[in-house]
Amino acid sequence: MTTHVEDATIADAEELTRIVRTSSAYDGHYRVMVAELGIDAGYLAEHLVRVARDGDGRPLGFHTVIVPGRGADGEGELDYMFVDDAAQGRGLGRLLITDACRQARARGLRRLHVVSHPPSEGFYLSMGARRVGTVPPAGEITWSRPHLAFEL
Repeated sequence: MTTHVEDATIADAEELTRIVRTSSAYDGHYRVMVAELGIDAGYLAEHLVRVARDGDGRPLGFHTVIVPGRGADGEGELDYMFVDDAAQGRGLGRLLITDACRQARARGLRRLHVVSHPPSEGFYLSMGARRVGTVPPAGEITWSRPHLAFEL
């Protein structure tokens, strides 16, 4: 079946929240990062949220771009980037990052920041991001996280 990326709707909120909260990439001590996260109507209204769907319209993964995010004027941030565990290994991460960068460029942004989940850093680097710093531990997140950026 064909996969396509389109804007999320309020009808997607519950499924996107499920994808975040059940992601096996956040098992173990990383679970604290996503346990309370979710997508709701307010988030959808305020930010760019794009969903990868299968041919039946089912969400397989999603990304969000927020402006302002980290950085200066003309820069945004990739806030969420998740692929459902059942859809891993199909190239959806690449599809979503390509879409996020294209959407950011279309909105006049020149850089897209990412505070990466540590195990995901290699993926972002392979997609063309470069490391620009480190975000120190804060609150319940007791480990440093890579700060990366895509030059658009």
